[in-house]
Amino acid sequence: MWNRSLLCILCSFLLSLALCAAEIPLLKKVGAGQNILEFVKEHKDKSGTPTMGGLGFILAASAAALLFCGVSDRPFTVCIAVGAGYMLVGFLDDLLKKLRGKNLGLRPYQKILFQLAVAVIAGVYACLNGKTALLLPYSKLSIDIGWWMLPLGIFVFLATVNSVNLTDGLDGLAGSSCAFFFVFLGALLLLQGTGDMPYLCFCLAGAIAAYLVFNVSRASVFMGDTGSLSLGGFAAALALFSGNALAIPILGFVFVLSSISVIIQVIHYKRTGRRVFLMAPIHHHFQEKGFSEAKISYCYAILTAVLGLTLLLPYA
Repeated sequence: MWNRSLLCILCSFLLSLALCAAEIPLLKKVGAGQNILEFVKEHKDKSGTPTMGGLGFILAASAAALLFCGVSDRPFTVCIAVGAGYMLVGFLDDLLKKLRGKNLGLRPYQKILFQLAVAVIAGVYACLNGKTALLLPYSKLSIDIGWWMLPLGIFVFLATVNSVNLTDGLDGLAGSSCAFFFVFLGALLLLQGTGDMPYLCFCLAGAIAAYLVFNVSRASVFMGDTGSLSLGGFAAALALFSGNALAIPILGFVFVLSSISVIIQVIHYKRTGRRVFLMAPIHHHFQEKGFSEAKISYCYAILTAVLGLTLLLPYA
């Protein structure tokens, strides 16, 4: 099974490498450049960098996973459908930004409604198909919560998708963190024996690794909401359908950190008129403190890997 996992990583890496290399000149040709927010002064020179790069590695990962696994495993195929659903939401957002010529795509309420629709469908699927168990991290114990999985599932999807999206703010940051997230989630699922879902994780990890060739500082392409929303959707679906929803705050700690820092900043500023962080999400605070994008991305990735290793301890 580990040999198959390595083949998944290699195949998706090569396919993603080809697709990402091919899409960059195409995205430049159609003028799919990123509009940079004015208040992030360090990123002014990135304006015009092609975005929507998530198309390449998401399609590569999905194609490789289907090649290796087929469509016989229902939770596996539903995970791909959910990831594709969030990719379409992100693509629509990125497309509207391009057409409007500014960093404003879908309205916040529109984006949430689209995300909510996919989350509800996924949550109902989980409840109707007995995917209602919650495995307790660092143990082999589980509890069945029945239809309470529906509200929990909706929350997990919305929180994960938007947290990954918030983390996509520096070259290589979300990509490297997600690559390690899927490597260790895949290893966990493989040890738990959850059908074909581990191989989807490994295909995602391999495809993201290839994308990082073009995204590390200085980036030649950004994943855009096309990539970040889809990655969040894949992460939530794979964890939820395998019973590992409670592992997301641990393995995805850096994503949680992004969201929590924004929440703290907004609440404190509204109450006092002062900021806790120089800028939120917190990776921008670290950047304002003088840390390079590469160093921040490296630290986020290593932290994700270490936390991932701890989740495997009960199976050692």
